[in-house]
Amino acid sequence: MICNAYSEDQMPDEKGKLETRVVLKFHPRVAPVKVGVMPLLKNKPDLVAKARQLRDLLRPHMNVFYDDAGAIGRRYRRQDEAGTPFCVTVDFETLEGAKDGALAGQKDTVTLRHRDDGRQDRVKIAELLPLLLEKIR
Repeated sequence: MICNAYSEDQMPDEKGKLETRVVLKFHPRVAPVKVGVMPLLKNKPDLVAKARQLRDLLRPHMNVFYDDAGAIGRRYRRQDEAGTPFCVTVDFETLEGAKDGALAGQKDTVTLRHRDDGRQDRVKIAELLPLLLEKIR
């Protein structure tokens, strides 16, 4: 199963330079850890507290890994290498909501990152657990 899941591909790093990354593309149903939860910055107590709340919300339903060490891009790469299919990032929009555009006034949204294509979506926290449960079953 590990050999079949092993993959290497190219993704841009924090500076936009393409780098090779190792990814274990486990189906979400068999991935040992289903979601990584991380605050954007570990030195912002409000972000850390909200990320820990989110971790505690998800933990009874799935294996969750909390990570606040290093740059966000490196944290994503670590989760990719471990085969974690989804990462949830708590950022400033989570606390304040966007000031303009499509997300104006939407508090309590997080960034949901998909491992296989690097796509990122804004998701309301209230909708996160049902969405993840649907994707991992």
